[in-house]
Amino acid sequence: MPYIDYASADKIATITLNRPEAANAQNMQFLDELDAAFTQAASDEDVTVIILRAEGKHFSAGHDLRSGTPAPEKITLDWIYAAEARRYLEYSLRWRNIPKPTIAAVQGRCIAGGLLLCWPCDLIIAADDALFSDPVVTMGIGGVEYHGHTWELGARKAKEILFTGRPLTADEAAKVGMVTRVVPRADLDAETRALAAQIAEMPPFGLRQAKRAVNQTLDVQGFYAAIQSVFDVHQTGHGNALSVSGYPILVRLEEMKTKIK
Repeated sequence: MPYIDYASADKIATITLNRPEAANAQNMQFLDELDAAFTQAASDEDVTVIILRAEGKHFSAGHDLRSGTPAPEKITLDWIYAAEARRYLEYSLRWRNIPKPTIAAVQGRCIAGGLLLCWPCDLIIAADDALFSDPVVTMGIGGVEYHGHTWELGARKAKEILFTGRPLTADEAAKVGMVTRVVPRADLDAETRALAAQIAEMPPFGLRQAKRAVNQTLDVQGFYAAIQSVFDVHQTGHGNALSVSGYPILVRLEEMKTKIK
């Protein structure tokens, strides 16, 4: 797989985002490969814990808007809805519900679509240089497709981050409970591996039941229904953008992302 590396040892599967030259921006093949890697880890009976990490300076600059699914001559809301429902919503929900503990190791920038990769994981270990942001309001849309903001940050912090587009630091994310722990950048992989190894010694059935209990509680509180309904709210933003001369704001957003070094 050109964009995703996969390795397994000592009951731990390690999935690596490997497109560092593009700050691990996600085109459609990238996401399909990532889904295949998660599926492989989930079905491997020798794997107890899954790590998601990234090569390079940044975890992910989000969706690669310049190289997505081949678009029809005329882009319609129906086409956008179908494409995003599969790769941006269904994939993230599927990864969230993998019956094994998952740990995301995040460094550098984690922008918009990058949140759709780390938020579904059970634990997030952040390097001290990590910055989490969702500037999608700049496009006239109320946030990324998988609306974990309110659940991860709380209502007022979610509004602040969305309204301003500013990045959330690793320390801020830890204070609100989104990030499990913050470690020096040089220690990120070692600390993540050590935590995974500790968890991997627990009984797999007990881990599966513990994860199900927590996720089920969130679902009873409305998580799943909210994620689905806010995805539809997200699509109204696309509908509005389609009505104003074909997404001029996309060019501006891509210009912002190309400045990431």
